[in-house]
Amino acid sequence: MRDSLRALAQLGLVLLAAIVMLSALLLATGHDVNEALSALVRGAFGSYYAITSATIVRMVPLGFAGLAVSLAFRAGILNIGAEGQLLMGAAAATALAVPLAGVPSLAAIPLLLVGGALAGSAWAGIAALLRLRFGVLEVISTIMLNFVALYLTGWLVRGPLQEPTKVNPQSASLPDTLHLPVLLDGTRLHAGVLLMIAVAVGVWWWLAHTASGFRVRAVGMNAFAARSAGEVAVTRTVFASFVISGLLAGLGGAVEYTGITYALYENFSPGYGYTAIAVALLARLHPIGVLGTALLFGALEAGANAMQRDAGVPSVVVSVVEALLILLIVAADRWTGRVAARAEATT
Repeated sequence: MRDSLRALAQLGLVLLAAIVMLSALLLATGHDVNEALSALVRGAFGSYYAITSATIVRMVPLGFAGLAVSLAFRAGILNIGAEGQLLMGAAAATALAVPLAGVPSLAAIPLLLVGGALAGSAWAGIAALLRLRFGVLEVISTIMLNFVALYLTGWLVRGPLQEPTKVNPQSASLPDTLHLPVLLDGTRLHAGVLLMIAVAVGVWWWLAHTASGFRVRAVGMNAFAARSAGEVAVTRTVFASFVISGLLAGLGGAVEYTGITYALYENFSPGYGYTAIAVALLARLHPIGVLGTALLFGALEAGANAMQRDAGVPSVVVSVVEALLILLIVAADRWTGRVAARAEATT
């Protein structure tokens, strides 16, 4: 209970910090603060449609990517590659859409999602092998793989996966039979949000109540102690955690493709994989907490578009605030750790 209240208090402080930083940026760039903030709130929560078709819709890919990052970080893996893994998941689902076009939707849609998840896990597996076999830092390899995935997606939508007319750099539209079901008529809210919630609960239960989940947490806290005292197969645990992390991000890409975009194109992701780092850190790497922080950042993303449209404020201002929040969270964690270390040293 105390930890939950602490998490809520931290979320409130971060939200307040976001408002203060955004207001300061708006003042510095000569914009009307009240007008811009009002537009942001309207875009995120101003109507039933804004909530269901903008905020929650953006929450879904952020949630999957946030779960991917949080799982990796819990295992002591600095996976910065959720962006590339998400793109590879979407690309794989796009490639599978053609041969599955005539298959009944009850079978085809799960196959698209599984294919996307496996592609994300395979992409993460490259970085895992580089770390475990050659000692390549995953921070470097996953960032580089993000760029490879981005350019590979660009090549795919101009080559093998380009739409039949060869005019637009995108894939053909996904057949209606392969769309994820819409939960509420007249909105863009799709069944992917239910899948995201189920996955978050499943990851939490796995980490908290299974032996393999305990091994993941033990390796993340201290790999040397886990190997020597707990007789944990660290290499195997790290590899499995890396691959599962990529699987979650790839699943997010497939869900976004089958639930929202219905096509693959350049700039398919507006940086969901990078924003997911803030989502995971703000949630304290807790899978259930990721749902709340993903909703917060989904609201910021939705509100940024409305702020640009209605108040003439570039949406990149919100991206700057998100980056500053990441730095704020990291700094707060380091400060808290130092305070705790000093308190322990004096006792």
